Amino acid sequence: MSLHLGLDLGGTNVKCALLEGEHVLAQASAPTHSASGPEDVLARVAELGRTTAAPFGAVASAGLGLPGHFDPVAGTGGLLPNLEGDWLGRPIAAPLGDALGVPVALVNDVRAMTLAELRLGAGRGAEDLVCVALGTGVGGGVAIGGRLHLGLGHAGEIGHTTVLPDGPRCGCGNRGCLDRVAAASAIAAAAGRDSVEDAVRAAEGGDTRAIDALAEAGRHVGLALAGAIVLLWPQRVVVGGGVAAAGELLLGPLREEVRRRAQVAPVAAIPIVPAQLGAGAGAIGAALWSAQSEP
Repeated sequence: MSLHLGLDLGGTNVKCALLEGEHVLAQASAPTHSASGPEDVLARVAELGRTTAAPFGAVASAGLGLPGHFDPVAGTGGLLPNLEGDWLGRPIAAPLGDALGVPVALVNDVRAMTLAELRLGAGRGAEDLVCVALGTGVGGGVAIGGRLHLGLGHAGEIGHTTVLPDGPRCGCGNRGCLDRVAAASAIAAAAGRDSVEDAVRAAEGGDTRAIDALAEAGRHVGLALAGAIVLLWPQRVVVGGGVAAAGELLLGPLREEVRRRAQVAPVAAIPIVPAQLGAGAGAIGAALWSAQSEP
C-alpha cells in the first residue's frame, strides 16, 4: 500500500504525519521559525518530511496544510496571517514538491483537520459533517457526501460569520466576526487572564469571570453553528482546536445556544462532539488530501 506524507505549517510548529492507507505510521514536529522567511521555512518543512518518511520508504504523495488562503491552481501563498514574511504569491507547492520528490497538494489547515476527523476521528461514520476549530483564530470545514466540500475554493470560513453586527473590527474588514469574539486572545481578555490556558484553569477553579468568558464564547460559536446546521443539516458537528480543551465549560453553553437557535433542524439527532485527533489532525488530513488528489 502507498505511503502518503502530510505536513501542517503552523505559526509556531510544523507537524508531520506519514500514512499507509488510513493507518498512521509516524508523526513528528519541529519549530516553524517563520521570522527566518519563507525560503528557510519551506526548507525546514521539506527536511521534516524527508526525515519522518525515510525509515519507511518512498512516498507516493505529499500534502501541506496552510494557516489561511492560497491559490490552489498556481500553488502559491495568499493571506497567511500567522506566518511572518511575504507569502503573498510566493510559490509553495512547486519548490516543496521538488525538495520532497513528489507533487504537493495544498489544503487549508482546518479543512485538513475536518477531513482527518471525518475519516479517522470524531466524525467517523458520518457522511455530512461540520467542523470548527477554536484556537489563535477560528476556522471551519464542511464535508458533504463523505468528501471535503470547498465550493469555489475555500468553503468553511465559519470564523468570518457575523455574530455581533456592531462588534469589533475584523482583519477581513467586517465587524463582529466569530473570529474576533471566540478566538483564544478574545477569551483570555474577557477572562482577565494572560492566555486562554490560564482562563480555562481559572474557570475550572471556580473563577466566575473566566467561567462567563468561556460560556460567552461558547454561545457565540453556538450562534454561528446554528446557522450552519439549519443550512446543511449535517449528521455531526465536531469542535476542535486548543480552546476546545475547556470541555463542557465551552461545549455546554454552545449546545444550549444551538438548541435555542436552530429550531427547524433536528438538533437532538445531530451530536456536537469534541475532536479526537488532537494537534496532529491537520497533518493527518493533509496526507489524506494528498492521497485523494493523486493524478
